[in-house]
Amino acid sequence: MTQPGGGARAGAVPFGLVDVAGPSMVPTLREGDQLLVRYGARIRPGAVVLFRHPFQQDLLVVKRAAERRAKGWWLLSDNRPVDSDSRSYGAVPDELVLGRVLLRLRPRPAWLAPGRRLERLLLTPWLARVPGLARRLGVWVDAEL
Repeated sequence: MTQPGGGARAGAVPFGLVDVAGPSMVPTLREGDQLLVRYGARIRPGAVVLFRHPFQQDLLVVKRAAERRAKGWWLLSDNRPVDSDSRSYGAVPDELVLGRVLLRLRPRPAWLAPGRRLERLLLTPWLARVPGLARRLGVWVDAEL
């Protein structure tokens, strides 16, 4: 879960800051991390996204986009035991998905949204053998997605 950190709003400027609150995205994100979000960015499976909670729309939430479904995006926590995600509230309608998380700014900067070419390169058999390389460069590798 997140809360506004920089005061930017969707529609006003294309970028904004949010602060992470809660353990649902561990190990990717932790309590207190600050994120840079690109509002209105195209979402694809594997991306970390910012959205309004379907039942509490004043609450902003960060989850991983697992897949596109007929009624919206299926969004999951990286910390699988935490089930406050689409497993409990279903697919999130497109209009509630605000944008894509690009970077973790603090405590240590980390890129969370590599381009498609870099993703494909990092998932090639010869680079995929390097332990943790894809994840360090923002490519989510998970058999469940």
